[in-house]
Amino acid sequence: MTSSFWRLRELMEERGFHETSQLRPLLAERGVALSREQVFRLVKHPPERLSIRTLGALCDIFHCTPNDLIELRGPIAASATSRTKKRAKRVPPSLNALEVTIR
Repeated sequence: MTSSFWRLRELMEERGFHETSQLRPLLAERGVALSREQVFRLVKHPPERLSIRTLGALCDIFHCTPNDLIELRGPIAASATSRTKKRAKRVPPSLNALEVTIR
């Protein structure tokens, strides 16, 4: 069975955010209008659903990827890691360097 872990709270702490209220104006700047309560729930509890706009805003705020926010553990996660390694072997080295540069 695969489990997912929502890492927003951890990312916030790593980036020096100590209050959920710090996140609300940053989301609003990116077109995501959430109430104080919604932001609190987003940080404290794994979301059942998450809009692409909200996910994109969080990635922009924390300079991360969705993989940094959502950690998968279990068979599917292991399979995805295996696919990523196989894909990396097929990609010409120059493209791998470009991807690292972009990140």
